[in-house]
Amino acid sequence: MKTILSYPLTLVFYLCFGSLLVFFHPLQWIAHNLFGYKAHKNTVDLLNFFILRCLNLLGTRIRFKQFTAFPEDHSIIFVANHQSTFDIPPLIWHLRKYHAKFVSKIELEKGIPSVSFNLKHGGSILINRKKSKEAIDKLEAFGKRLTEKNHSVIIFPEGTRSKNGQMRKFHRSGLLALLKTMPNAYIVPISINNSWKFSQQNYFPMPIGNDLSFTFHEPFNINQNKKEELIDTLQSIIKKGLNL
Repeated sequence: MKTILSYPLTLVFYLCFGSLLVFFHPLQWIAHNLFGYKAHKNTVDLLNFFILRCLNLLGTRIRFKQFTAFPEDHSIIFVANHQSTFDIPPLIWHLRKYHAKFVSKIELEKGIPSVSFNLKHGGSILINRKKSKEAIDKLEAFGKRLTEKNHSVIIFPEGTRSKNGQMRKFHRSGLLALLKTMPNAYIVPISINNSWKFSQQNYFPMPIGNDLSFTFHEPFNINQNKKEELIDTLQSIIKKGLNL
């Protein structure tokens, strides 16, 4: 019965999801160009709140497990495993007061209503992974800018989404660039569970009643003398939080 229901519910989901992206695209343009950063950010936050409601149409349960408050007077580097496209809207909504920006691939610069506009104009960074030197330079400048504005960043060091929930080995260069240029930032590891089930059948049909969870681990400081060991620790903490 679940499989039968998944097809019509998936169609309803994509109708609502697609309509939101199209509707909020001009709203973002107006907010950004006429009212500035704060209005644009509030528009993006609202968009992602409604995307979560779209996921609820599929019976998706979204849970955030956070065991301690994060410091609000510092930039934070949020480091997470990556399982699907739908890792992102819950993170944007839950971390909205931290002004969390994304490190994203340049292929998303255009073509996706709302998403591409926000990545280009909302303070995130788009990098060309085929040009590693240019990417590192941009990441270092990005880290300095975030520190100056007391903004935060969300990075998925695996570099690509896991299709079965198994965490891939971290690519270190991008994370090392942020650790170098954001020395006073806090690090918060995040373990994402069950998001991979959305892409299990290439996003169609979508699963019904998925239990999507985000576990935010304890924040800690950067030890500039042991950055490689710090990345090993991050991988270990995130992996232990996965329900595999």
